[in-house]
Amino acid sequence: MLPVQFFIHCCLALAGSLSETPDPGPNIVFVLADDLGYAELGCFGSESIRTPHLDRLAREGMRFTRHYAGDAVCAPSRCVLLTGLHTGHAHVRDNSGSHRKKNPHGEGQVPLPAGTPTLARLLQQQGYATGAFGKWGLGGPEESGEPHLQGFDEFFGYLCQAQAHNHYPDHLWHNGERVEAGNRVFSAHQKIKSAPASAEGWDRFQGQTYAPDLFIERAEDFIRANADQPFFLYYPSAIPHVALQVPDEDLEAYPTTWDEQPYLGNKGYLPHPRPRAAYAAMITHLDAEVGRLMKVIAEEGLSDNTLFIFTSDNGPSYAGGSDSKFFGSAGQLRGLKGSLYEGGLRVPLIAHWPGTVPAGTASERVCAFQDFLPTLCSLAGADYPEGLDGVDLSGTLRGRPARLAQRPPLYWELGRRQALLHGRWKWVRQTSKKGVVTEELFDLESDPSESTNLALKRPKQLVAMRTLASSQRTPSGLFPSPFDEEASSDDDSD
Repeated sequence: MLPVQFFIHCCLALAGSLSETPDPGPNIVFVLADDLGYAELGCFGSESIRTPHLDRLAREGMRFTRHYAGDAVCAPSRCVLLTGLHTGHAHVRDNSGSHRKKNPHGEGQVPLPAGTPTLARLLQQQGYATGAFGKWGLGGPEESGEPHLQGFDEFFGYLCQAQAHNHYPDHLWHNGERVEAGNRVFSAHQKIKSAPASAEGWDRFQGQTYAPDLFIERAEDFIRANADQPFFLYYPSAIPHVALQVPDEDLEAYPTTWDEQPYLGNKGYLPHPRPRAAYAAMITHLDAEVGRLMKVIAEEGLSDNTLFIFTSDNGPSYAGGSDSKFFGSAGQLRGLKGSLYEGGLRVPLIAHWPGTVPAGTASERVCAFQDFLPTLCSLAGADYPEGLDGVDLSGTLRGRPARLAQRPPLYWELGRRQALLHGRWKWVRQTSKKGVVTEELFDLESDPSESTNLALKRPKQLVAMRTLASSQRTPSGLFPSPFDEEASSDDDSD
């Protein structure tokens, strides 16, 4: 009788242990817009640009109103997102356009080093299928930074940011292999003296195959192919980054009265007969892609177990025929892309996960790109390195925010500029080419538009922020800056 009782006991114990096996983490769909401003979505205040699918996502999920990009330009912001390190510690700290000259194909930016513990690699090690479709920007062909060498099972898109200026490219890349895209070769940087006499005269600035349409098809296929296992879909779109290019039928959604004059290319990139309509149509095109992804997820029965995230890599553009004043692209925030003021850094964030993320809510909690890696790894049950600059916000997503007295400071640097956000205080420093230093101090609680510099009125707070900023960075041999020289001078004086 004892052996039978022992057998039953073992079976019950085994059943209990199986029932305690943790559920696999959610599927993760991460859509990253390119140069989308804080106030360019309907759910973030736009009254002119149509974004019905993103508005629905916000109604059914959570909006974050104090969310910050990794930097004010593309490459370093993406590096922060994928590594959890802000630009005081990140490997990539600027766009580094000159790196293309070093690449055998003439493409790409400074690559991520081999073996970097990227978000994709950590999720891949946890058993996730990982795919990326769109614009990469963290290494060119035949370099260590290629996405299929950085944790992605599949990549299809642009490796080089400069190539992504043209939304009708002649080629793209698929896991290290060049793929013809069906378009003729033409430069994404042209200007004309006067508008063409006919509509056909504008055709030379378009092509046959719109790259975003290729990306969304691949992304849909990836979801269908991996519906039976956890997956991480990273969708770094190349729109609405200029050049202004969008299928002609998309322009019909916007009034012809918006554009009294064509854009001739005098501020870079490509001319367009209806620049404002084209810009808005690009955002609406991206919104439609979000709708397509949501539809596939629903068709596969994955809605309740899929975390959908939407954000932008930095603030809105000032170039290429875009018109941030007309659209109020940054809302009441100061600055645009490339600026370390709020308008260059604060971006929309929407999180959607039915039954988990509280529907119809908004969070004012300060968060940033470096938080994505620890947060998503935590939700997936994946281990991640210590010493990151981000924090785990999974409790916030679940409607149970952790009680943190104050999060670690947010730090940015870009060329000769630095910024630090800590509590209510924002510090911005710029160093001219002649070495002249300008410092500004803002109280964002009372002055979110950064209109009043308190540096002279609050000298102790200014010194405290400056000191804290100096503790937030390590020198970079790849991206030398005047801050390195200052640190060296301080060391010599000790």
